[in-house]
Amino acid sequence: MLYLDVPCIRCFIALVALGLPISVHSAHGGEPGMTASVDWPAWRGPRGDGVSEETDLPIHWSSTDNVGWKAAIPGRGYSSPAIFGDRIFLTTCLESEQKRVLLCLSRLDGHLLWQREVLSAALEKKHQRNGYATATPATDGAHVYVAFLQGVDVQVVCYDVDGKEIWRHSPGEFHSVHGYAMSPVLWHDLVILNCDQDAQGYLVGMDQQTGQERWRTDRPNHTRSYCVPTVFDTAGRTQMVLSGSKCVASYDPATGKQLWIINGPTDQYVASLVWSDGVFFLTAGFPTYHLMGIRDDGSGDITKTHILWHDTKRASYVPSPIAYDHLFYVVSDLGWATCIEPKTGQKLWSEKLGRYHSPSPVAADGYLYFLDDDGEIFVLKAGPTFDLVGKNVMGEECRASPAISRGQIFIRTFTTLYCIGAAKGGH
Repeated sequence: MLYLDVPCIRCFIALVALGLPISVHSAHGGEPGMTASVDWPAWRGPRGDGVSEETDLPIHWSSTDNVGWKAAIPGRGYSSPAIFGDRIFLTTCLESEQKRVLLCLSRLDGHLLWQREVLSAALEKKHQRNGYATATPATDGAHVYVAFLQGVDVQVVCYDVDGKEIWRHSPGEFHSVHGYAMSPVLWHDLVILNCDQDAQGYLVGMDQQTGQERWRTDRPNHTRSYCVPTVFDTAGRTQMVLSGSKCVASYDPATGKQLWIINGPTDQYVASLVWSDGVFFLTAGFPTYHLMGIRDDGSGDITKTHILWHDTKRASYVPSPIAYDHLFYVVSDLGWATCIEPKTGQKLWSEKLGRYHSPSPVAADGYLYFLDDDGEIFVLKAGPTFDLVGKNVMGEECRASPAISRGQIFIRTFTTLYCIGAAKGGH
């Protein structure tokens, strides 16, 4: 696993040219030994679980105070920023023109470096709380990968960081009355995409350099879900875990081979899984809500053998949880934040935050950041007791999850990308 700063970009590109494997979403085993990164290269950051090792982040701000810069974003989208070096990649949809667009902004001051029309197509049917640019881009510092729906066809497109299109590939169709929302995951030399749908769902691993499919795995039960996979090194192997389509499952990300499966506990899922202390943490879903701790050492059907604990109160459907400093944290869609002990499922505290939460929380430097749909962000001191240390009001509606890079927090509202705090360090 390599994380490269801007001065190392030339070396990075040389490694890519030689075909050496470079990963953004690294396999990892939770908190200990985490690779530090000042970048936020994909959905939920360098580990795919919302956690950063950065320090000295801002705690107090508003839409005008402690703002490094703000940039107006054309169109609308609910994707998060992907950040590498001095570049920010963000997707949006120009709805009146039916165009799905990739933007590249300067991290230093927010000005637009370039804009590319990824595709033009009729706006798909969607849930009223979904958008047409919901999938977050993923970047390795040399290329950036985006995924959109074009009619019924998924389109994955690769650009270099200067906006030149390298390849595009459609891994198949996608059918859901709720629209599209799947973010690509980079692992070693693969782009991995989950396409659970109301038809034959599938996982696909594509070559980062060419877009050629390296493996494909059918998913069971033919039911739409929206879980972005997360990859961990745990229980002596690399596991890519995801919920969706009436099950919870683990796969080998190198081959797509299924390692284990749990049937249920519900039909549809959005939130990604996280891991701590030998336990995977699930929160779901629809039509019934569930919190679940799953032992990480299973094989085959583990429905009756590896569920450590199971609760149905104050679970989240949309926001993904956090595993931080040997505790689990989750905020329900209706704003109930809860702290859970991983091995026992004991709830250490549960408190009401915002009115409604779609964004997933992030964590760094001993703090948890919970952004709600009304643009209020609640800063909590991580730990077994509830400790609210800040409440910051942006004054604009939000759906996108925050990003953390170089001592700053990036928050996308319906109209604007905010850079909160002063940057630390160099480029």
